Amino acid sequence: TRLNPLTVHISKRSNPGLRDLIKEGDGASSHTISQTLEHVLVTAHHQNCLTVGVYESAKFLNEDPDGAVLCVLALDEEDEDDAALQIHFKLLQAFCYDNYLDILRVTGMRQLAQLLEDTNTSNRNESRDLHCILVTNPSEQILQCQALQQLAKFCEESRHRYEWLPHLELQDR
Repeated sequence: TRLNPLTVHISKRSNPGLRDLIKEGDGASSHTISQTLEHVLVTAHHQNCLTVGVYESAKFLNEDPDGAVLCVLALDEEDEDDAALQIHFKLLQAFCYDNYLDILRVTGMRQLAQLLEDTNTSNRNESRDLHCILVTNPSEQILQCQALQQLAKFCEESRHRYEWLPHLELQDR
């Protein structure tokens, strides 16, 4: 018999809380998957469970590949010609696939910046690299969050349709 990717994903990960990420028969939520992603990111942000930035994310994954549960690659139209960023994305994608880490691509950098805006930031003019965001070292509360379960299910269903990098568009806030 052939194992589905999620089964392998769970068995290879050291974090036992991931075994409960997908529950069969979960009903569809009235929220769109984009809103679900926003909820997960905001929750993880408030619990200091995000690694933000391409370099920072690659460094984290190198040091603790089992410490992340979701990778979000963000890219807008004006970034599509950035060869260096595209190379980083390909490397991050390959790493995520090899380590059975759920991965999504989103457009809407402005919306993402608004979503993760830190009111305690001392220099508001300082721009952050939001091209890669990892949900890292999540608490049990985040692991059991229905929104994270829905995202994992969405990623699994996308893989079954051979859509290896599902794309979402963040909505204006």
